[in-house]
Amino acid sequence: MDATDKTIVNRLQQGFPICASPYERVAEELGIAEAELLTRLQALLIDGVLSRFGPMYHAEQMGGALTLAALKVPEERFDEVTEIVNAFPEVAHNYARNHLLNMWFVLATEQPEQVTTVIEEIERQTGLTVYNMPKISEYFVGLQLEA
Repeated sequence: MDATDKTIVNRLQQGFPICASPYERVAEELGIAEAELLTRLQALLIDGVLSRFGPMYHAEQMGGALTLAALKVPEERFDEVTEIVNAFPEVAHNYARNHLLNMWFVLATEQPEQVTTVIEEIERQTGLTVYNMPKISEYFVGLQLEA
């Protein structure tokens, strides 16, 4: 990431304009061309610097639920279990971790009771215990990169 990329990331974390040409407006604010902004965003996504670019929804305010969950997966089954877990449309993110609980994922459901149903089905399909860690409080940390 160069200084322009960092400035783009910092700006977009402050909100995205709701207007007919939001990318053009952000590009103008940053003093770059809209095409450059779009090219840089695409490169950040392709390179894996950004994992996603999109809105953040408050699932609970929309009638749904979110929870963080973890599994203790035997190393020899990691790929198999990853495929099973990732096949669930409710799995929003899935990360390998260097920890006793070595697979962590987020479940996002349309209705709160679906969290339990999905967890039970993951347990049934994998034969492993899912450790459910529902959110108690929410904190927003505004990351700002030094350009």
